Amino acid sequence: MDFELTEAQRLFQETARHFAEKEIAPIAEKVDELGQFPHETIQQLGELGFMGIAVPQAYGGAGADTVCYVVALEEVSRACASHGVIMSVNNSLYCDPILRFGTEDQKRRFLMPVAGGKAIGCFCLSEPNAGSDAANQETTARRDGDSTILSGTKNFITNGNEADYAIVFATINKELKSKGICAFVVERGTPGFAVAHVEKKLGIRGSSCAQVTFDNCRVPAESLLGKEGEGFKIALATLDGGRIGIAAQAVGIARAALEASLDYSKQRVQFGRPIAANQAIQFMLADMATEMDAARLLTLNAALLKDQGVRYTKESSMAKLYASEVAMRSSIKGVQIFGGYGYMMDYPAQRFMRDAKVTEIYEGTSEVQRMVIANALLS
Repeated sequence: MDFELTEAQRLFQETARHFAEKEIAPIAEKVDELGQFPHETIQQLGELGFMGIAVPQAYGGAGADTVCYVVALEEVSRACASHGVIMSVNNSLYCDPILRFGTEDQKRRFLMPVAGGKAIGCFCLSEPNAGSDAANQETTARRDGDSTILSGTKNFITNGNEADYAIVFATINKELKSKGICAFVVERGTPGFAVAHVEKKLGIRGSSCAQVTFDNCRVPAESLLGKEGEGFKIALATLDGGRIGIAAQAVGIARAALEASLDYSKQRVQFGRPIAANQAIQFMLADMATEMDAARLLTLNAALLKDQGVRYTKESSMAKLYASEVAMRSSIKGVQIFGGYGYMMDYPAQRFMRDAKVTEIYEGTSEVQRMVIANALLS
Protein backbone atom coordinates (compact mmCIF):
# COMPACT_ATOMS: atom_id res chain seq x y z
CA MET A 1 0.00 0.00 0.00
CA ASP A 2 1.53 3.30 -1.14
CA PHE A 3 0.67 6.44 0.80
CA GLU A 4 3.02 8.67 -1.16
CA LEU A 5 1.71 11.39 -3.47
CA THR A 6 2.82 11.29 -7.09
CA GLU A 7 5.12 13.99 -8.38
CA ALA A 8 2.17 15.75 -10.06
CA GLN A 9 0.07 15.59 -6.90
CA ARG A 10 2.91 16.94 -4.79
CA LEU A 11 3.39 19.79 -7.27
CA PHE A 12 -0.28 20.75 -6.96
CA GLN A 13 0.02 20.63 -3.18
CA GLU A 14 3.17 22.74 -3.08
CA THR A 15 1.83 25.27 -5.59
CA ALA A 16 -1.39 25.63 -3.61
CA ARG A 17 0.51 25.95 -0.33
CA HIS A 18 2.81 28.63 -1.68
CA PHE A 19 -0.04 30.65 -3.18
CA ALA A 20 -2.24 30.27 -0.11
CA GLU A 21 0.49 31.38 2.27
CA LYS A 22 1.60 34.30 0.12
CA GLU A 23 -1.69 35.64 -1.27
CA ILE A 24 -4.64 34.23 0.68
CA ALA A 25 -3.57 34.00 4.32
CA PRO A 26 -2.67 37.72 4.57
CA ILE A 27 -6.20 38.75 3.53
CA ALA A 28 -8.19 36.02 5.30
CA GLU A 29 -9.03 38.12 8.35
CA LYS A 30 -10.16 41.04 6.18
CA VAL A 31 -12.24 38.80 3.93
CA ASP A 32 -14.01 37.44 7.01
CA GLU A 33 -14.46 40.82 8.71
CA LEU A 34 -15.87 42.59 5.65
CA GLY A 35 -17.77 39.60 4.27
CA GLN A 36 -16.53 40.39 0.79
CA PHE A 37 -16.10 37.96 -2.08
CA PRO A 38 -12.34 37.83 -2.84
CA HIS A 39 -12.53 38.43 -6.60
CA GLU A 40 -8.84 39.03 -7.22
CA THR A 41 -7.47 35.94 -5.48
CA ILE A 42 -10.23 33.73 -6.91
CA GLN A 43 -9.25 34.93 -10.38
CA GLN A 44 -5.64 34.07 -9.56
CA LEU A 45 -6.71 30.59 -8.45
CA GLY A 46 -8.34 30.23 -11.84
CA GLU A 47 -5.17 31.26 -13.61
CA LEU A 48 -3.31 28.57 -11.65
CA GLY A 49 -5.82 25.97 -12.86
CA PHE A 50 -7.39 25.43 -9.45
CA MET A 51 -10.99 26.25 -10.44
CA GLY A 52 -11.26 23.23 -12.75
CA ILE A 53 -8.60 20.85 -11.51
CA ALA A 54 -10.08 17.54 -12.71
CA VAL A 55 -11.44 18.94 -15.98
CA PRO A 56 -9.44 17.87 -19.06
CA GLN A 57 -7.27 20.53 -20.63
CA ALA A 58 -9.37 20.29 -23.80
CA TYR A 59 -12.22 21.89 -21.83
CA GLY A 60 -10.13 24.53 -20.08
CA GLY A 61 -9.20 22.64 -16.93
CA ALA A 62 -5.94 21.47 -15.43
CA GLY A 63 -6.39 17.84 -16.47
CA ALA A 64 -5.38 16.54 -13.04
CA ASP A 65 -7.09 14.05 -10.70
CA THR A 66 -9.27 14.19 -7.60
CA VAL A 67 -6.32 13.62 -5.28
CA CYS A 68 -4.68 16.75 -6.73
CA TYR A 69 -7.94 18.57 -6.06
CA VAL A 70 -8.10 17.38 -2.45
CA VAL A 71 -4.51 18.29 -1.51
CA ALA A 72 -4.81 21.71 -3.15
CA LEU A 73 -8.16 22.43 -1.52
CA GLU A 74 -6.82 21.56 1.93
CA GLU A 75 -4.02 24.09 1.50
CA VAL A 76 -6.39 26.82 0.34
CA SER A 77 -8.90 26.11 3.13
CA ARG A 78 -6.15 26.09 5.74
CA ALA A 79 -5.45 29.70 4.76
CA CYS A 80 -9.08 30.78 4.30
CA ALA A 81 -12.15 28.56 4.37
CA SER A 82 -14.13 31.07 2.29
CA HIS A 83 -11.72 30.66 -0.61
CA GLY A 84 -11.97 26.92 -0.07
CA VAL A 85 -15.73 26.64 -0.48
CA ILE A 86 -15.76 28.94 -3.52
CA MET A 87 -13.17 26.68 -5.13
CA SER A 88 -14.98 23.52 -4.01
CA VAL A 89 -18.38 24.49 -5.41
CA ASN A 90 -16.85 25.59 -8.70
CA ASN A 91 -14.98 22.29 -9.10
CA SER A 92 -17.31 19.73 -7.56
CA LEU A 93 -20.83 21.06 -7.94
CA TYR A 94 -20.56 22.88 -11.23
CA CYS A 95 -17.70 21.62 -13.40
CA ASP A 96 -18.01 17.93 -12.50
CA PRO A 97 -21.68 17.38 -13.46
CA ILE A 98 -21.30 19.21 -16.77
CA LEU A 99 -18.19 17.16 -17.54
CA ARG A 100 -20.00 13.92 -16.68
CA PHE A 101 -23.48 14.58 -18.06
CA GLY A 102 -23.15 17.46 -20.51
CA THR A 103 -23.17 17.33 -24.30
CA GLU A 104 -20.11 18.35 -26.28
CA ASP A 105 -21.71 21.71 -27.00
CA GLN A 106 -22.54 22.24 -23.29
CA LYS A 107 -18.98 21.43 -22.29
CA ARG A 108 -17.57 23.98 -24.71
CA ARG A 109 -20.16 26.62 -23.93
CA PHE A 110 -20.78 26.23 -20.20
CA LEU A 111 -17.76 24.33 -18.88
CA MET A 112 -14.71 25.84 -20.58
CA PRO A 113 -14.99 29.40 -19.23
CA VAL A 114 -15.65 28.19 -15.67
CA ALA A 115 -12.96 25.49 -15.59
CA GLY A 116 -10.51 28.01 -17.01
CA GLY A 117 -11.22 30.51 -14.25
CA LYS A 118 -12.82 33.11 -16.51
CA ALA A 119 -16.28 32.61 -15.00
CA ILE A 120 -17.89 31.15 -11.86
CA GLY A 121 -20.55 28.48 -11.48
CA CYS A 122 -23.10 27.58 -8.82
CA PHE A 123 -25.44 24.70 -7.97
CA CYS A 124 -29.11 25.45 -7.32
CA LEU A 125 -30.72 22.51 -5.54
CA SER A 126 -31.80 23.66 -2.05
CA GLU A 127 -35.15 25.42 -1.64
CA PRO A 128 -37.10 26.87 1.30
CA ASN A 129 -38.92 23.52 1.64
CA ALA A 130 -36.29 21.25 0.10
CA GLY A 131 -33.14 21.07 2.19
CA SER A 132 -32.23 17.57 3.36
CA ASP A 133 -35.39 16.45 1.53
CA ALA A 134 -33.89 17.42 -1.82
CA ALA A 135 -36.43 15.44 -3.86
CA ASN A 136 -39.19 17.79 -2.68
CA GLN A 137 -38.52 20.27 -5.47
CA GLU A 138 -41.11 23.04 -5.87
CA THR A 139 -39.31 24.92 -8.65
CA THR A 140 -41.19 23.99 -11.82
CA ALA A 141 -40.09 23.45 -15.41
CA ARG A 142 -42.88 23.95 -17.95
CA ARG A 143 -42.38 23.11 -21.59
CA ASP A 144 -43.30 25.84 -24.07
CA GLY A 145 -42.43 24.92 -27.64
CA ASP A 146 -38.67 24.56 -27.96
CA SER A 147 -38.12 26.27 -24.61
CA THR A 148 -38.62 25.49 -20.93
CA ILE A 149 -39.95 28.03 -18.45
CA LEU A 150 -38.53 27.83 -14.94
CA SER A 151 -40.35 29.27 -11.91
CA GLY A 152 -39.34 28.99 -8.26
CA THR A 153 -36.94 29.95 -5.49
CA LYS A 154 -33.58 28.47 -4.51
CA ASN A 155 -32.02 28.97 -1.05
CA PHE A 156 -28.50 29.02 0.37
CA ILE A 157 -26.75 29.04 -3.00
CA THR A 158 -22.98 29.31 -2.57
CA ASN A 159 -21.44 31.60 -5.20
CA GLY A 160 -25.00 32.57 -6.13
CA ASN A 161 -24.38 36.30 -6.08
CA GLU A 162 -21.34 36.11 -8.37
CA ALA A 163 -22.07 33.10 -10.57
CA ASP A 164 -22.10 33.49 -14.33
CA TYR A 165 -23.76 30.10 -14.78
CA ALA A 166 -26.07 28.02 -12.59
CA ILE A 167 -27.10 24.38 -12.63
CA VAL A 168 -30.77 24.56 -11.68
CA PHE A 169 -32.98 21.65 -10.60
CA ALA A 170 -36.72 21.78 -11.27
CA THR A 171 -39.63 19.39 -11.59
CA ILE A 172 -41.64 18.82 -14.76
CA ASN A 173 -44.23 16.83 -12.82
CA LYS A 174 -44.33 16.84 -9.01
CA GLU A 175 -46.43 13.65 -9.00
CA LEU A 176 -43.43 11.79 -10.45
CA LYS A 177 -41.44 12.85 -7.36
CA SER A 178 -37.70 12.38 -7.91
CA LYS A 179 -38.24 10.95 -11.42
CA GLY A 180 -39.81 14.22 -12.52
CA ILE A 181 -36.76 16.35 -11.68
CA CYS A 182 -34.61 17.79 -14.46
CA ALA A 183 -31.36 19.77 -14.44
CA PHE A 184 -30.76 22.89 -16.54
CA VAL A 185 -27.80 25.18 -17.10
CA VAL A 186 -28.90 28.81 -16.89
CA GLU A 187 -26.76 31.83 -17.75
CA ARG A 188 -26.63 34.95 -15.62
CA GLY A 189 -28.62 37.72 -17.29
CA THR A 190 -31.35 35.42 -18.57
CA PRO A 191 -34.64 37.32 -18.07
CA GLY A 192 -36.40 36.08 -14.94
CA PHE A 193 -33.20 34.85 -13.24
CA ALA A 194 -32.37 37.11 -10.29
CA VAL A 195 -30.57 37.23 -6.96
CA ALA A 196 -33.25 38.10 -4.42
CA HIS A 197 -31.21 38.19 -1.24
CA VAL A 198 -27.68 37.59 0.08
CA GLU A 199 -27.53 36.01 3.54
CA LYS A 200 -25.50 37.29 6.49
CA LYS A 201 -23.61 34.28 7.83
CA LEU A 202 -21.88 33.21 11.03
CA GLY A 203 -18.79 31.96 9.18
CA ILE A 204 -17.36 31.42 5.69
CA ARG A 205 -18.25 35.07 5.30
CA GLY A 206 -16.18 35.72 2.17
CA SER A 207 -18.33 33.46 -0.01
CA SER A 208 -21.82 34.56 -0.92
CA CYS A 209 -24.85 32.55 0.16
CA ALA A 210 -27.77 33.78 -1.91
CA GLN A 211 -31.43 33.25 -2.50
CA VAL A 212 -32.03 33.17 -6.24
CA THR A 213 -35.37 33.28 -8.00
CA PHE A 214 -36.72 32.18 -11.37
CA ASP A 215 -39.75 34.12 -12.52
CA ASN A 216 -40.98 32.65 -15.81
CA CYS A 217 -37.33 32.24 -16.79
CA ARG A 218 -37.23 30.94 -20.35
CA VAL A 219 -34.31 28.68 -21.24
CA PRO A 220 -33.65 26.95 -24.58
CA ALA A 221 -33.98 23.20 -25.08
CA GLU A 222 -30.21 22.79 -25.24
CA SER A 223 -29.89 23.96 -21.62
CA LEU A 224 -31.21 20.58 -20.37
CA LEU A 225 -28.36 18.73 -18.65
CA GLY A 226 -28.58 14.99 -19.16
CA LYS A 227 -31.94 13.48 -20.08
CA GLU A 228 -35.39 14.52 -18.97
CA GLY A 229 -36.12 13.08 -15.53
CA GLU A 230 -32.45 12.45 -14.73
CA GLY A 231 -32.02 15.56 -12.61
CA PHE A 232 -32.19 13.90 -9.22
CA LYS A 233 -29.72 11.23 -10.28
CA ILE A 234 -27.38 14.00 -11.44
CA ALA A 235 -27.80 15.85 -8.14
CA LEU A 236 -26.96 12.79 -6.02
CA ALA A 237 -23.98 11.84 -8.17
CA THR A 238 -22.71 15.41 -7.97
CA LEU A 239 -23.06 15.56 -4.20
CA ASP A 240 -21.00 12.38 -3.83
CA GLY A 241 -18.06 14.26 -5.31
CA GLY A 242 -18.95 17.51 -3.58
CA ARG A 243 -18.69 15.85 -0.19
CA ILE A 244 -15.06 14.99 -0.90
CA GLY A 245 -14.42 18.69 -1.45
CA ILE A 246 -16.10 19.69 1.81
CA ALA A 247 -14.14 17.00 3.63
CA ALA A 248 -10.91 18.50 2.27
CA GLN A 249 -12.09 21.95 3.31
CA ALA A 250 -12.81 20.66 6.82
CA VAL A 251 -9.36 19.07 7.06
CA GLY A 252 -7.87 22.43 6.12
CA ILE A 253 -9.83 24.20 8.87
CA ALA A 254 -8.82 21.56 11.44
CA ARG A 255 -5.20 21.94 10.41
CA ALA A 256 -5.36 25.71 10.74
CA ALA A 257 -6.81 25.35 14.25
CA LEU A 258 -4.11 22.87 15.24
CA GLU A 259 -1.22 24.92 13.89
CA ALA A 260 -2.43 28.13 15.52
CA SER A 261 -2.96 26.30 18.81
CA LEU A 262 0.52 24.77 18.69
CA ASP A 263 2.13 28.15 18.11
CA TYR A 264 0.12 29.88 20.81
CA SER A 265 0.65 27.14 23.41
CA LYS A 266 4.43 27.47 23.02
CA GLN A 267 4.32 31.26 23.43
CA ARG A 268 1.72 31.67 26.16
CA VAL A 269 3.38 31.54 29.58
CA GLN A 270 1.39 30.89 32.76
CA PHE A 271 2.73 29.91 36.20
CA GLY A 272 6.24 30.41 34.90
CA ARG A 273 6.15 28.05 31.90
CA PRO A 274 4.52 27.76 28.45
CA ILE A 275 1.05 26.26 28.62
CA ALA A 276 2.29 23.61 26.14
CA ALA A 277 4.07 22.05 29.10
CA ASN A 278 0.72 21.23 30.70
CA GLN A 279 -0.63 17.75 30.07
CA ALA A 280 -4.18 19.07 29.66
CA ILE A 281 -3.04 21.16 26.69
CA GLN A 282 -0.86 18.36 25.31
CA PHE A 283 -3.78 15.93 25.30
CA MET A 284 -5.96 18.38 23.36
CA LEU A 285 -3.21 18.90 20.80
CA ALA A 286 -2.68 15.15 20.50
CA ASP A 287 -6.38 14.54 19.85
CA MET A 288 -6.50 17.34 17.29
CA ALA A 289 -3.49 15.96 15.39
CA THR A 290 -4.69 12.35 15.46
CA GLU A 291 -8.21 13.14 14.29
CA MET A 292 -6.94 15.49 11.57
CA ASP A 293 -4.70 12.79 10.10
CA ALA A 294 -7.53 10.25 10.21
CA ALA A 295 -9.88 12.69 8.46
CA ARG A 296 -7.28 13.37 5.77
CA LEU A 297 -6.83 9.65 5.10
CA LEU A 298 -10.60 9.14 4.77
CA THR A 299 -10.73 12.06 2.34
CA LEU A 300 -7.81 10.81 0.24
CA ASN A 301 -9.36 7.33 0.16
CA ALA A 302 -12.63 8.70 -1.23
CA ALA A 303 -10.72 10.79 -3.77
CA LEU A 304 -8.68 7.79 -4.89
CA LEU A 305 -11.81 5.68 -5.35
CA LYS A 306 -13.34 8.43 -7.47
CA ASP A 307 -10.21 8.53 -9.62
CA GLN A 308 -10.36 4.74 -10.01
CA GLY A 309 -13.91 4.98 -11.35
CA VAL A 310 -15.49 2.78 -8.69
CA ARG A 311 -18.45 3.58 -6.47
CA TYR A 312 -17.51 5.91 -3.62
CA THR A 313 -20.82 7.12 -2.17
CA LYS A 314 -20.27 5.55 1.26
CA GLU A 315 -16.64 6.62 1.43
CA SER A 316 -17.35 10.24 0.48
CA SER A 317 -20.06 10.42 3.14
CA MET A 318 -17.71 8.92 5.71
CA ALA A 319 -15.02 11.45 4.83
CA LYS A 320 -17.41 14.40 4.93
CA LEU A 321 -19.06 13.26 8.17
CA TYR A 322 -15.84 12.62 10.04
CA ALA A 323 -13.79 15.53 8.70
CA SER A 324 -16.52 18.08 9.39
CA GLU A 325 -16.99 16.89 12.96
CA VAL A 326 -13.22 16.84 13.45
CA ALA A 327 -13.04 20.44 12.20
CA MET A 328 -15.67 21.44 14.74
CA ARG A 329 -14.06 19.56 17.66
CA SER A 330 -10.59 20.84 16.80
CA SER A 331 -11.68 24.44 16.43
CA ILE A 332 -13.51 24.33 19.76
CA LYS A 333 -10.38 22.92 21.40
CA GLY A 334 -8.42 25.70 19.71
CA VAL A 335 -10.61 28.37 21.29
CA GLN A 336 -10.14 26.66 24.66
CA ILE A 337 -6.36 26.59 24.28
CA PHE A 338 -6.34 30.30 23.42
CA GLY A 339 -8.49 30.92 26.50
CA GLY A 340 -9.98 34.40 26.72
CA TYR A 341 -8.06 35.46 23.63
CA GLY A 342 -9.75 32.66 21.69
CA TYR A 343 -13.05 34.47 22.17
CA MET A 344 -11.67 37.73 20.82
CA MET A 345 -11.98 38.75 17.18
CA ASP A 346 -8.31 39.82 17.14
CA TYR A 347 -7.22 36.17 17.16
CA PRO A 348 -8.01 33.56 14.47
CA ALA A 349 -9.27 30.79 16.77
CA GLN A 350 -12.84 32.12 16.76
CA ARG A 351 -12.84 32.32 12.94
CA PHE A 352 -11.90 28.66 12.62
CA MET A 353 -14.76 27.71 14.93
CA ARG A 354 -17.29 29.81 13.03
CA ASP A 355 -16.07 28.49 9.68
CA ALA A 356 -16.07 24.86 10.84
CA LYS A 357 -19.73 24.71 11.87
CA VAL A 358 -21.23 24.89 8.40
CA THR A 359 -19.16 21.95 7.17
CA GLU A 360 -21.45 19.79 9.33
CA ILE A 361 -24.47 21.26 7.52
CA TYR A 362 -24.00 22.04 3.84
CA GLU A 363 -23.86 19.43 1.08
CA GLY A 364 -25.71 17.08 3.42
CA THR A 365 -25.90 17.39 7.19
CA SER A 366 -24.07 14.96 9.45
CA GLU A 367 -27.41 13.24 10.03
CA VAL A 368 -27.89 12.75 6.27
CA GLN A 369 -24.35 11.37 5.96
CA ARG A 370 -25.12 8.80 8.63
CA MET A 371 -28.26 7.81 6.71
CA VAL A 372 -26.25 7.40 3.50
CA ILE A 373 -23.57 5.33 5.23
CA ALA A 374 -26.14 3.12 6.99
CA ASN A 375 -28.08 2.55 3.75
CA ALA A 376 -24.86 1.48 2.02
CA LEU A 377 -24.02 -0.91 4.85
CA LEU A 378 -27.51 -2.44 4.87
CA SER A 379 -28.05 -2.72 1.12
